[in-house]
Amino acid sequence: MQPVSCAGCQALQRRLQDLQAENERLRRQLDEATRASKRQAAPFAKGQPTGQPKKPGRKPGKHYGTKAHRQPPAPEQINEFHEAVLPDRCPDCGGTLDQTHIAQQFQVEIPRKPIYRQFNVHVGQCRQCHRRVQGRHPLQTSDALGAAAAQLGPDAQAAVVELNKQGGLSHGKVTRCLQSLFGIRLSRGGSAHTVLRAASRCEPVYEAIRQAVGQSDWVVPDETGWRVGGRPAWLHTLVGPEATAYVIDPTRSGAVAEAILGLDYDGTMIHDGWSPYDQFANAWHQQCLNHLLRRADEMAATATRGAVIFPRRVAELLRAGLDLRDRHAAGEISRHGLAVARGRLENQLSDLVFPPKTNPANERLARHLWAHRDDLFTFLRQPGLDATNWRAELAIRFGVILRKVWGGSRTWAGARAQSVLMSVWRTCWQQGRSALDFLSQLLRGTPIALALPP
Repeated sequence: MQPVSCAGCQALQRRLQDLQAENERLRRQLDEATRASKRQAAPFAKGQPTGQPKKPGRKPGKHYGTKAHRQPPAPEQINEFHEAVLPDRCPDCGGTLDQTHIAQQFQVEIPRKPIYRQFNVHVGQCRQCHRRVQGRHPLQTSDALGAAAAQLGPDAQAAVVELNKQGGLSHGKVTRCLQSLFGIRLSRGGSAHTVLRAASRCEPVYEAIRQAVGQSDWVVPDETGWRVGGRPAWLHTLVGPEATAYVIDPTRSGAVAEAILGLDYDGTMIHDGWSPYDQFANAWHQQCLNHLLRRADEMAATATRGAVIFPRRVAELLRAGLDLRDRHAAGEISRHGLAVARGRLENQLSDLVFPPKTNPANERLARHLWAHRDDLFTFLRQPGLDATNWRAELAIRFGVILRKVWGGSRTWAGARAQSVLMSVWRTCWQQGRSALDFLSQLLRGTPIALALPP
């Protein structure tokens, strides 16, 4: 390009060079994204590995953590005793051996022999109303007889749900697992029917979970893509202190959160800034700082010249808020001092974002921050509140993995079962109880409930 002496032309040349460089950078990114879409990628791949990765395993020294080993079973737990006797001769020289002592070794094993039960169901008739009545044993999961008399037991049905919804195995793999481990034959249709039936039994529990989430002091919502019958759908999750509710819905609208929480919800919502959450006008809001920091860091990495100043300064102020939280938690700053520092930080951020920005990307971020300036440091007003929506992202990752393994649901009945059982499994995990045992008891008709607020 020929040099020019006109000041205006020089400015245009510099602008043209910047645009050409930006165009080339975007072309490279588009090429990389196009190539990546044609390759198989591991779930949650984050690009190329680092040049100097950390050594795997625990770190030596004081950072190793608590040393532990598998504890031996209690004496009453031991079912079998076996003697590992000495050989007749020394395996090295052939000499005579003298026993010095007896040591103990313990082993826990899974039972691979299935239990076959026969229930002799006594059937009768009422003398007065002539109604047919039959007996019921506590281990039965159904009253069906005739062609449907051969069934899976409650533990086996709970195991099918565990393998499918928690382990991520497809129904075909579930049947092969039961066949290879226990010799139990089951068709893929039988596996699917077991899951649907278990979900039907869990419907009242699911409704209680939804109500508990709607009454929570705080809730963390999030959503991600799903597939139903090969068509796009959305998996929504709402995480509360005691329960997690999943909903698979055809749309990404805020109707799911509205149905569970109600528009008059007055707790605290920690979310990624998605606009439908703004309709909850009575609630406190906490914008996820991790999303904002990632956005600011990406903008600073791609911006040129003076445009890098704004996103860098935004990231500095947000990280200063996190530092204030940590100092208060460590006892280095009082509650009053935290309030004063928070007010100063909010004023600095408002002064930073209010003036119009010449860079379009900076202006978009500034508008978002200005519109939600009261929602950025709620975690400093409510000490102990999360500053990010990590709880919802952790809960929804569990569903994303299942979608990557077997692609979603084939029918809306299966999608409903997916929502119900994932909610029960995740809530049991939150409460530190076994979802497998919970479902097994529920399938037997035993009165059982989760520890949820009334």
